[in-house]
Amino acid sequence: MIVSIVNAEYVGEYGIKFSFSDGIEKVIDFSGFLKNARNSMTKKYLDKQLFKRFSIEYGDIIWNDYEMCFPIWDLHEGNI
Repeated sequence: MIVSIVNAEYVGEYGIKFSFSDGIEKVIDFSGFLKNARNSMTKKYLDKQLFKRFSIEYGDIIWNDYEMCFPIWDLHEGNI
Protein backbone atom coordinates (compact mmCIF):
# COMPACT_ATOMS: atom_id res chain seq x y z
CA MET A 1 0.00 0.00 0.00
CA ILE A 2 1.29 3.42 -0.91
CA VAL A 3 0.70 5.95 1.85
CA SER A 4 0.83 9.70 1.46
CA ILE A 5 0.30 12.68 3.73
CA VAL A 6 -3.03 14.33 3.00
CA ASN A 7 -2.80 17.01 5.69
CA ALA A 8 -0.28 18.35 8.20
CA GLU A 9 -1.10 20.87 10.89
CA TYR A 10 1.29 22.64 13.25
CA VAL A 11 0.15 21.94 16.83
CA GLY A 12 2.68 23.88 18.89
CA GLU A 13 6.34 23.78 19.88
CA TYR A 14 7.77 21.29 17.36
CA GLY A 15 4.67 19.15 16.94
CA ILE A 16 2.86 18.41 13.69
CA LYS A 17 -0.37 16.45 13.38
CA PHE A 18 -0.34 14.28 10.27
CA SER A 19 -3.32 12.80 8.45
CA PHE A 20 -2.37 9.97 6.11
CA SER A 21 -4.17 8.62 3.07
CA ASP A 22 -5.04 5.39 4.92
CA GLY A 23 -6.97 7.30 7.62
CA ILE A 24 -4.25 7.14 10.29
CA GLU A 25 -3.57 10.36 12.23
CA LYS A 26 -0.46 10.95 14.32
CA VAL A 27 1.15 13.83 16.15
CA ILE A 28 4.92 13.79 15.77
CA ASP A 29 7.23 15.80 18.02
CA PHE A 30 10.31 16.88 16.08
CA SER A 31 12.03 18.55 19.07
CA GLY A 32 14.44 15.70 19.86
CA PHE A 33 15.44 15.34 16.21
CA LEU A 34 16.08 19.07 15.81
CA LYS A 35 17.88 19.53 19.12
CA ASN A 36 20.21 16.60 18.39
CA ALA A 37 20.89 17.57 14.78
CA ARG A 38 24.51 18.24 13.89
CA ASN A 39 23.86 19.75 10.50
CA SER A 40 23.38 23.54 10.62
CA MET A 41 20.90 23.31 7.72
CA THR A 42 18.68 21.18 9.97
CA LYS A 43 19.39 22.92 13.27
CA LYS A 44 18.15 26.23 11.89
CA TYR A 45 14.61 24.79 12.09
CA LEU A 46 14.78 25.17 15.87
CA ASP A 47 13.58 28.65 14.94
CA LYS A 48 9.85 27.99 15.27
CA GLN A 49 8.98 30.53 12.60
CA LEU A 50 11.05 28.55 10.10
CA PHE A 51 9.76 25.22 11.41
CA LYS A 52 6.15 26.28 10.83
CA ARG A 53 6.85 27.02 7.14
CA PHE A 54 6.45 23.46 5.87
CA SER A 55 4.33 22.44 2.93
CA ILE A 56 2.84 19.25 1.54
CA GLU A 57 3.97 18.44 -1.98
CA TYR A 58 3.15 15.21 -3.77
CA GLY A 59 2.02 13.65 -0.49
CA ASP A 60 5.26 14.49 1.33
CA ILE A 61 6.11 17.16 3.94
CA ILE A 62 8.98 19.43 3.01
CA TRP A 63 10.71 22.54 4.24
CA ASN A 64 12.30 25.06 1.87
CA ASP A 65 12.28 23.11 -1.39
CA TYR A 66 13.34 19.77 0.17
CA GLU A 67 16.02 21.27 2.39
CA MET A 68 14.50 19.10 5.11
CA CYS A 69 12.14 16.17 4.51
CA PHE A 70 11.40 12.76 6.00
CA PRO A 71 10.42 9.37 4.60
CA ILE A 72 6.62 9.18 4.66
CA TRP A 73 6.55 5.63 6.02
CA ASP A 74 8.78 6.61 8.95
CA LEU A 75 6.38 9.42 9.83
CA HIS A 76 3.45 7.03 9.45
CA GLU A 77 5.13 4.70 11.95
CA GLY A 78 6.00 7.60 14.28
CA ASN A 79 9.76 7.33 13.70
CA ILE A 80 12.01 10.25 12.89
